[in-house]
Amino acid sequence: MTTREPTNHSTPGKAGHAVVIGGSMAGLLAARVLSDRFERVTVVERDLLPEGIENRKGVPQASHAHALLPRGFMIMARLFPGLAGELGSGGAIASDIPAESRRYQRGGYCVRFAIGRKSLLMSRPFLEAHIRRRVRALPGVTVLEEHAVTGLLSSEAGEAGGRVSGVTIKRRVEGASGRRLDADLVVDASGRGSRALAWLEEMGYERPPEERIEIGVGYTTRVYRSRPGDLSGVKFVIIESTPGRERSIGAMFRMEDERWIVTLGGWLGERAPADEAGFVEFARNLPAPDIHEVIKDAEPLGEAVKYNFPANLRRRYERLRRLPEGYLVTGDALCSFNPIYGQGMSVAALEAETLEECLSEGQDGLPRRFYRQISKVVDTPWKLATGADFAHPGVTGNRALTTGVTNWYVGHVQRAATRDEQVCRALVMVTGLLAPPNALFHPKIALRVFRQMLVRRRQSAASPMPGSELPEVA
Repeated sequence: MTTREPTNHSTPGKAGHAVVIGGSMAGLLAARVLSDRFERVTVVERDLLPEGIENRKGVPQASHAHALLPRGFMIMARLFPGLAGELGSGGAIASDIPAESRRYQRGGYCVRFAIGRKSLLMSRPFLEAHIRRRVRALPGVTVLEEHAVTGLLSSEAGEAGGRVSGVTIKRRVEGASGRRLDADLVVDASGRGSRALAWLEEMGYERPPEERIEIGVGYTTRVYRSRPGDLSGVKFVIIESTPGRERSIGAMFRMEDERWIVTLGGWLGERAPADEAGFVEFARNLPAPDIHEVIKDAEPLGEAVKYNFPANLRRRYERLRRLPEGYLVTGDALCSFNPIYGQGMSVAALEAETLEECLSEGQDGLPRRFYRQISKVVDTPWKLATGADFAHPGVTGNRALTTGVTNWYVGHVQRAATRDEQVCRALVMVTGLLAPPNALFHPKIALRVFRQMLVRRRQSAASPMPGSELPEVA
């Protein structure tokens, strides 16, 4: 066991003690931001955290393909100066992704182009290990491992001026006794299993309204040895569902140690088998051949792993009339998305940045300000994820009235992106969280989209052969 007890470092210009529940990516990024404002920060984590690059029980999806979107990495690079170089020297794969990827959607491949900005491809454990090491090295930060938070300490429970004043914790060994950990601010980053709802009710507060979109996503991941000649140097492949194959998807990218990580799966019960032969056959039946081309004769490394994700879930804390001071919920405890879209780590970074901005205005009324701002931040990835999910017949939940029209238009944007570089650029900016979704509705982009609609209609009338609209892969 490597329990690290809270220290008493004194740093000029800082005061007080903050507690973070959970050593997840969201918790680590929150701890980094809190370290600028508080003399002491304690991260309370249920698991024994690995010292190196390993998967851990508390992050069951860590073994699968993870994308770090450009906006998320920009925030992490600012919070941890030198991080990009550190990751690169450790083996992360640098890539100008739009130029070095194959993305198959709506019956064609997206236009490939250079944006002049390198992204990094790596495994989730690789990135998390580097972030965890940087956070542990921060002055005044303590990581208290193998401890569970058993409750919140509070004053004036249920009153307008109620406040959380710390947590009760217990070491996760038989016979251990509980103790209190006083704090000026508690940030709950304990994931979808957070006990925040029960704790708030015990204090006399209402539960926040929830939005839940049932998607039944499940996928299987295998890792393969990569070869220099695979796909002529392409580093990233996404094969999206198409009409007739609405429920399947495949993702593959290069990562550290000369490996491909391949994740195959789908919605509403669509699953890739775990055995090697079944996995390869699933890849062969995807709408495009790229993943199958690589793995059909590649060397598998280790066993397959599976993961199921039943629903998108968003808790609307911003709609509560009363909130206790001194307590915030963030990360998956606040909102969790379909992991297929690769938004989770980047949204955690956006939430940490929002916390940073709110703390710069002081702690008075912090929860109310944080939830109002975070609602706007989360709106974009939530709409992107749930809108795309509702394109699959059988997905149920709170569907916005405009979802059908929006999905119709976005479908045409995706088709246009297989022919028009400007449309593809706009789509890359939006899905990378570098631009708001309404950028796709800009008159210049909309004009190009409708122009491509007319072109396809004329071509279809002149040559109605199946597949006549599919462009060649660059």
